[in-house]
Amino acid sequence: MKKICLILCFCFLLIGCGKYSVNDAQKDLEKKIEKIKGYNLSGEMEIINNDDVYKYNVDVSYAKNDKFRVSLKNKTNNHEQIILKNSDGVYVLTPTLNKSFKFQSDWPYNNSQVYLLQTLLSDIQNDSKKQFKQSKGNYVFTTGVNYPNNSDLVKQNIYFDKKLSPVKVEVMNEDGDVLIKMNFKKVDFKANFKNKYFTLNENMKVAKVEETSRTVSKIDEEIYPMYIPNNTKLSSKDTVDLDGGQRVIMTFEGDNPFMLVEQTASVSDEFAIESVYGEPYQMATSVAAVSDNMVSWVNNGIEYYVVADNMSEAELMNVANSVSVIPVGK
Repeated sequence: MKKICLILCFCFLLIGCGKYSVNDAQKDLEKKIEKIKGYNLSGEMEIINNDDVYKYNVDVSYAKNDKFRVSLKNKTNNHEQIILKNSDGVYVLTPTLNKSFKFQSDWPYNNSQVYLLQTLLSDIQNDSKKQFKQSKGNYVFTTGVNYPNNSDLVKQNIYFDKKLSPVKVEVMNEDGDVLIKMNFKKVDFKANFKNKYFTLNENMKVAKVEETSRTVSKIDEEIYPMYIPNNTKLSSKDTVDLDGGQRVIMTFEGDNPFMLVEQTASVSDEFAIESVYGEPYQMATSVAAVSDNMVSWVNNGIEYYVVADNMSEAELMNVANSVSVIPVGK
């Protein structure tokens, strides 16, 4: 009887030792990413904002020494923006305007990113209460997230296949509703890139050739924010004609006063670099620049600015995110 019990205990120990744990998976993932000299990932990202779904074709390239290139192409209007990080800094390229916006930023390490292996790993490492399971042939991590400009995003499921290649990321609110989804369609862990691949001028040159969207000269219909803070209302609206364009200024007064400016975007005759205070932030329709008192972005040939002196950053982002209807211009 004692011999049978010993054999059973030994079998249980073997089974226990053979179980792939969360620590095993994290260590293997750390080793895998550490060894990578370059990678290329591509797929489709969906962002749900109110009842609207915005889809992007995403292409990500990485090379050692913190070089990143992320192409985000809006599938509705084919508008492309590129987030570029090299030894000179962080840039958001907007080929339609022949402009690049330069940030003094710690991107991409200052918040969560659904399409970068390094930030997904960081979220896993930083969550002491993370969950791990195997489901339908995949490893699934459930972790907290770091989206300081969007308090609705609180957790995520990160799916890897058995070779620890990313499959899917789902970012959810407190109720478990998926608000951001990234599906990876192509994964290359042995990608090689020429040095000029991550340079600003080369990317502007290539992106400008591929860009097919156009700017507009007139705002046919003003877009009002769907979210307005309590005890705040529109007090005035002014339309100003510009050389080859138009500007609409909406002033809101009350407990949380702010200003919304909509302006037809102008194209620089020569390639321009504008310094921006703040951080790049992925909104539903575009990559925005977020600072303490302003959010600015470009969408469908229109430049948007939400400005407030005394509003919290969370409220500022709530207003900006609610300007989600694509305007019609001509």
